[in-house]
Amino acid sequence: MNSFGTPITLFKMFGFSVRMNFSWIIIAVLVTWSLATQIFPMSHKGYSQVVYWWMGLAGMLGLFVSVVFHELCHSLVARRFDLQMKGITLFIFGGVAEMTEEPKSPKAEFLMAIAGPASSVALALVFYAVAYGGQSLELPEPVTGTIRYLGFINIVLVVFNLLPGFPLDGGRVLRSILWYWKGNLRWATRIAASFGSGFGTILIVLGIMNVLMGYFVAGMWNFLIGLFLRSAAGISYRQLLMRETLHGEPISRFMNAEPVTVSPETPIAELVEHYIYKYHYKMYPVVQADKTLAGCVTVQRVKEIPKDQWNHSTVRELMQGCSEENTISPDQDAMEALAKMSRTQLSRLMVVRSGRLLGIITLKDMLGFLSMKMEFEQ
Repeated sequence: MNSFGTPITLFKMFGFSVRMNFSWIIIAVLVTWSLATQIFPMSHKGYSQVVYWWMGLAGMLGLFVSVVFHELCHSLVARRFDLQMKGITLFIFGGVAEMTEEPKSPKAEFLMAIAGPASSVALALVFYAVAYGGQSLELPEPVTGTIRYLGFINIVLVVFNLLPGFPLDGGRVLRSILWYWKGNLRWATRIAASFGSGFGTILIVLGIMNVLMGYFVAGMWNFLIGLFLRSAAGISYRQLLMRETLHGEPISRFMNAEPVTVSPETPIAELVEHYIYKYHYKMYPVVQADKTLAGCVTVQRVKEIPKDQWNHSTVRELMQGCSEENTISPDQDAMEALAKMSRTQLSRLMVVRSGRLLGIITLKDMLGFLSMKMEFEQ
């Protein structure tokens, strides 16, 4: 998802931020075009192209509402079990309710997972009831036909999401059952993720077969969804291992207690020549003479200054103040530091207490420790 840029926040509902990745625009255009030029003209003959495009637009918006409703139900149940949710993000393959931690019990996992498909079933029944009620009231066929399509597409969402492959809803249900049976979350995740990877492989093969048979669009969608499912299964399992490995590990284990710092009065030319070219870091803490932390200066900020001004500008003019984004308390654990780095896209955080710099924690050091510990434990 990150390859399509930073998601934009659309609105908030029940305390959850609903965001849209720019890749959702691709699916919105493709769905509207497919409905207006292929699906609705074949199923509802005799209408003008303008009518079909309005039906296509309505169908796409209905799909948007259906996906948001599906993910919102996941999030509401997750909140019921005290799981922290970052929000809901729509992207090219649908939507995802973003959790910052794993469910605390098999029961929480099962109920959270099944809430999405159950909500889609309920939504499908509502759409079908409205469509047939509209026929009784003699509403125009394009209206009832579009609503009936939304009932059908919600059933499709249910069937696909209930495939027993992690991280699909069906895979989470499978994981909750295996977790309850063995009492081992890591083992249950590995098995469920293997199913997800297997289903992804099947979709990739079906996609290739469809392309060879001449069904290019359907084949490409099967192929891309298969790639996504294989990738998501592997990433989800690695994220679990990461959480288990880093949770509870003190920041002091990774922290460099003697970081390279600069003075606010350092000229930019000296910063570049004696710090950036020498150490190759992207961020340097700015420490005053009394050892208090003034902020930090980044390579990106230096790039904004013309080279002919480097001798006449100082770090003080470029430095950024300390904030929740670029600092962390030594009392927090490594997983919280990693989550902050992921959220802010920063690879270095300043460890600060009472306005004083205690050290620097870097993504490189954390991942090195993670790799080594996982290698020994496996």
